Amino acid sequence: MTLPPVPRLAVIVVAAGSGTRLRGGAPKAFVGLDGRTILHHALRGVFAGPAAQVVVVVPEGFQGEALTDARDAAGDRADLVTVVTGGATRQTSVAAGLAALWADVETVLVHDAARALTPPAVFERVAAALEAGADAVIPAVPVVDTIKRVDDTGRVVAAVDRSELAAAQTPQGFRRSVLLEALRRADADHTDDAALVAAAGHPVITVEGDASAFKITTGPDLDRARALLTDDAPTRAPRRPEHAGPRVGIGTDVHGFGGDGTLWLAGLEWPGEPALSGHSDGDAVAHAIVDALLAAAGLGDIGTHFGTDRPEFAGAHAAAFLSHTVGLLSAAGWRVGNVSVQVQANRPRFAARRLEAERVLSAALDGAPVSVSATTTDGLGFTGRTEGVAAFATALVLPV
Repeated sequence: MTLPPVPRLAVIVVAAGSGTRLRGGAPKAFVGLDGRTILHHALRGVFAGPAAQVVVVVPEGFQGEALTDARDAAGDRADLVTVVTGGATRQTSVAAGLAALWADVETVLVHDAARALTPPAVFERVAAALEAGADAVIPAVPVVDTIKRVDDTGRVVAAVDRSELAAAQTPQGFRRSVLLEALRRADADHTDDAALVAAAGHPVITVEGDASAFKITTGPDLDRARALLTDDAPTRAPRRPEHAGPRVGIGTDVHGFGGDGTLWLAGLEWPGEPALSGHSDGDAVAHAIVDALLAAAGLGDIGTHFGTDRPEFAGAHAAAFLSHTVGLLSAAGWRVGNVSVQVQANRPRFAARRLEAERVLSAALDGAPVSVSATTTDGLGFTGRTEGVAAFATALVLPV
């Protein structure tokens, strides 16, 4: 039997970042895009490209999840996968990936898992440039925005000629020996691997990048990636695992009294009641429902999509949160089955308005049934001291 040739190309997929700005409830690479993670989608692009050893660099404790994603994305190339633990910086993570390369590997592509929708053609262009003799290659796209140089006060100092600018992407490709030497000589952290190699005195050339290879960093980036997956569904992976059945999620939310204006809770305004504090209207009931729905669909949590970096949701009420969540679920191939939510609070009294709250919440969820119940804690805890409101939701989502 003839054994397949050992690849001389490797791809290091850097997935060790914490994803602080994304606030997805997990390291960025393990946040769901649809029924699959950011990492899984990144690896699909990798394995659709040139044959290569693939080293995935992840945070401590996520090796098992990464190996599952990698083997699923690899198909019959699963024997080319290695998973290693990264370090505190990008350079230490890349070094960990390099340490796991097979001896025959001569050229290396370093790819950010956060650029999950990078087309296979970009990998092919970078690999081809290395094959043609380049020491270091990056994919790049033209800068289309008008760029200004500003001082510390925010005052515009000068315009910048964008004809000389390009936005760097990944995968960035290198001769193995060149990247190893640059890492050994590094005396500072660099923003990307090409800067590290350039600082070591090696020329870096560019090839054509792709607009789809944007980096998923914030909630809006995540929404954009999900929308692109929906638009391109026939040519990409299924939006959820095959044969997916109903899924259940739970969500909780807590807000203290002390906000401005009047109370909004369960989608209703409560005149005469003290307002809850929060970035939006502090509606703990609606927010718990959002968390439960997102959890059920594997789409992160409320902070991922409605954080303080989303000014359009400042002061927003339940309908805005719930309708946007329905859209996120629909884009990922899910619909709301039903929701049950319990409120823990001394005030307001829900009995007289329970049915009204259920109707309002159900309407915001495209008619999915919502049941609301309320209880007190017999004077125990912050809700018992009438300092705020807690809500606990359970949600069922169904495949479309």
